[in-house]
Amino acid sequence: MTQRKLEYKTRESARILRRIANVSFCMCLLSIVVADGNAFSQTSRIRVAVYADTGGSDAGPANVELSLADASTYEVTRIAAEDVRRGVLTNYDVVVQPGGSGSKQAKNLQPSGVDSIRQFVRRGGGYLGICAGAYLATSEYEWSLHILNSKVIDRAHWARGKGDVVMRLTQAGKEFFGVSSDTMTLNYAQGPLMAPAGIDSLPPYRELAVFETEIAKNDAPIGIMLGKTAIAQSTFGAGRVFAVSPHPEKSESLRPLIARIVRWLAKKD
Repeated sequence: MTQRKLEYKTRESARILRRIANVSFCMCLLSIVVADGNAFSQTSRIRVAVYADTGGSDAGPANVELSLADASTYEVTRIAAEDVRRGVLTNYDVVVQPGGSGSKQAKNLQPSGVDSIRQFVRRGGGYLGICAGAYLATSEYEWSLHILNSKVIDRAHWARGKGDVVMRLTQAGKEFFGVSSDTMTLNYAQGPLMAPAGIDSLPPYRELAVFETEIAKNDAPIGIMLGKTAIAQSTFGAGRVFAVSPHPEKSESLRPLIARIVRWLAKKD
């Protein structure tokens, strides 16, 4: 074999080896992409932290979990006040403060925990406050989060009673929740009667629903509850805020409302 033929065969062999290597690399890259895609689909669930500690109701976390039962979409974890103070919210997309007592939740969180929630939302997290958690979101009290431009009407009669009420959706509310009905009947458990607070440093909230009927027990004045905000939607810094005075999570048929809210808060809308 001549020297030229030997060099040609050598070059051909090298070219074949390079092609084999390239094919192997592409196959390996494809397997990594597929694997990463599968991993992403498993970890791209909305991570929801639900407060389950002093000041929260026993049924609240369970009802939120039932509202977010789709494990392919939501990853729900119960957390304590100590977890919040330790900065655990950095591992989540949304925090839920359920029913119970807003002041007791704030006291248990302590100022550092309250500030942790504020900073979490300011930096882009989502906050859902239901009943007591809605009180906590407002700017009404020294102990509240001050992340919602809302005051509480007739705070002296906060214990106005419990029972079913009718809530009327605004046009914005109907569009947000994707429903055609004007009203919904749901459980009320002494949640806040919200109204705009007019704070210049906070954006105005968007009213999605108002109270159409009322509960006025324990000497609460009649007529005060009617027309007050039942559901408020807003932003705080880079994050998003929802305050829901009544309890849609208690009704199986209304739990999709909670899921819709959480998706918006996680910026998955």
